[in-house]
Amino acid sequence: MTRRTPWKYVALAALGSAVALSACAPSSGGDSGGGGDKGKTTLTVWSWRVEDEAAYNKIFDVYEKSHKDVTVDFKPFKSTEYNKILATGLSGSDGPDVPQVRSYGQVQATIASGALVPLDGKVDLTGWDENVLASAKGKEDGKLYSVPLAQQATVMYYNKGLFEKNGLKAPTTWDEFMAANKKLKDAGVVPIAVGAKDDWTLPIVHEIIGAATFGGTDFQKAVQSGDKSFTDPQWVASVKLLKDLEPYMPKSVAGVASTDAQTLFSAEKAAMYPGGSFDLAVLQKANPKMQIGVFEVPPAAGAPSGAQPTTAGWADGNFAVSKKSKHQEQALELVKWMSTKEFGQMVADEVKQISAVPGVENKDEILQQIADNYEKHGSPYLLLTDFRYGTPTGTDLLGKGIQEMLLGKKDAAAVSKDLDTGVKTWFKPGA
Repeated sequence: MTRRTPWKYVALAALGSAVALSACAPSSGGDSGGGGDKGKTTLTVWSWRVEDEAAYNKIFDVYEKSHKDVTVDFKPFKSTEYNKILATGLSGSDGPDVPQVRSYGQVQATIASGALVPLDGKVDLTGWDENVLASAKGKEDGKLYSVPLAQQATVMYYNKGLFEKNGLKAPTTWDEFMAANKKLKDAGVVPIAVGAKDDWTLPIVHEIIGAATFGGTDFQKAVQSGDKSFTDPQWVASVKLLKDLEPYMPKSVAGVASTDAQTLFSAEKAAMYPGGSFDLAVLQKANPKMQIGVFEVPPAAGAPSGAQPTTAGWADGNFAVSKKSKHQEQALELVKWMSTKEFGQMVADEVKQISAVPGVENKDEILQQIADNYEKHGSPYLLLTDFRYGTPTGTDLLGKGIQEMLLGKKDAAAVSKDLDTGVKTWFKPGA
C-alpha cells in the first residue's frame, strides 16, 4: 500500500501564484514524479474534496494493485480556493495530471482554455444518463471532456433521536414541518442548522425548502422558454420561505459558517441540516452513533395545486485529463477506470456518494433513500444545471441575495428581481 503525505494547501501563501504552486506541487518531470518509487509513474489527482481524502486514498490503493507501474498522489484543496488554484495549475507545468473539474457551466471556462484532453472515442460512456453527461461536455462543441463522478441530490437530514425525544416524526405536511420547528425551538434545540456565512450553500437550502413551491421541473421548462421568469410570484414566495424560517435557524445565521452548522448538527444541538448527498459521509464520520434520517420538505402553503415534495439533483465532481500532463497515456487509463463499475461501487461505498456509473448499488441505506427520493420526485438543481453558463451565475446571485435578505437588507421580491436581471445579461429565454 502506498503511503501518501497529505497535501498542505495552506502553504499556498499567495493564492493562485504560479510560484507558490511550483513550490508546493510535485514536479511531473521524470517517471518517479519526484520522490516516488524508481520506475513508477506518479499521477497527481487534484480535487476540492478535502473531507474525502482518506476515501480516495483507499480507492486509489486498489487501482495501484492492478497497475504496478503507477502511483496515484491525491491532493485535495479547500473548496472555495480550488477554482483559482486549478486554473493556475493547468496553465503551468506543475499542475495535475488528472484534475477534478466542475460541471455544467462552471467547467466551460476550463474547456475553452484548451487545458483538457477531449475524451470522445477514448472513453465509452454509452448508456449513461444524458443529464449526467451534459455536465461533462463543452457547450459550444458538444465534446466530452471529463468522466462524471457522482449524482448529487439535495436532502433534509434529521436527528432521529432528537425527533423521538420530542415526540416528533419526519413531517409529511408543511403544517407538521412548522409545528416540529416550533416544538424543537421551545425545547432549546436549534431546529434547522444553516450556515449562511457561506453564501454558496444558500441556493441548496432554497432548493430543499422551496422547490415544491416554485414548481421544480415545470418551472425549469417555463423559465427556459420565457413563459416565466424569476420574478414569478411562486418563485418569490419560495425565496421568502427562508426568511420566514429564519427564527428556526441559528442565531445571527448570516455569521454562521457551513462547517459550524454541520458541527451543530453532529453535536446534536440542532435537529435538522439541509445539505447535499455529498454531506452524508462527513456527518456520519463526525458522529457515528447518531441516527440520521432524511426527508423531503413538504410543499409549503400556497404551493401549486398538486405539488409534491421535490429532491433536486445534479452531476458533480467530474475527472479529466490535463493537456499538459507528461503522462497522458497513464492519466487516460486512470480516467477510463473511473468510468467502470468497480470505481463507481467504491465511490458509493467509501465516498458515500451516488455514483454516476449506471448499475452501482448503494449499500448505505440513507444514500439509497436519497437516490430513491430523486428517482420518484427528481428535479434539476436549476440554478446550477441551467444558470451557470454565464457571469454572474444564478447560484452566485441567489446565494448573495438570500444572505442579504437574512441580514435585513433586501426582501424576497428584490432578491428575485436582482437574480432575474443578472442572469438575463447573458441568458436568452427560448434560445
